[in-house]
Amino acid sequence: MALVISILLKVVEIYSYLLLAYAFLSWVPNAYDSAIGRFIISLVRPILAPFQRLKLQFLGMDWTVVIVLLLLELVSNLLHYLLYYV
Repeated sequence: MALVISILLKVVEIYSYLLLAYAFLSWVPNAYDSAIGRFIISLVRPILAPFQRLKLQFLGMDWTVVIVLLLLELVSNLLHYLLYYV
């Protein structure tokens, strides 16, 4: 069980880095059109799509990535709890 939780923790960590890369790509013109940009989009969009329906755009920014990162942090904390305390 510990091996599965450790693998899930690593997947959550990698996915968090992909979300950060996706957010940073928005600062670079035409970065989403590059090969790396399209690859990151193909990995990130399936998770972001349900949250984008919530209309989290306010104060001139899209907060969807931030909300998903916070949820991933909660999942990570839960997995850490399961790994060390159960």
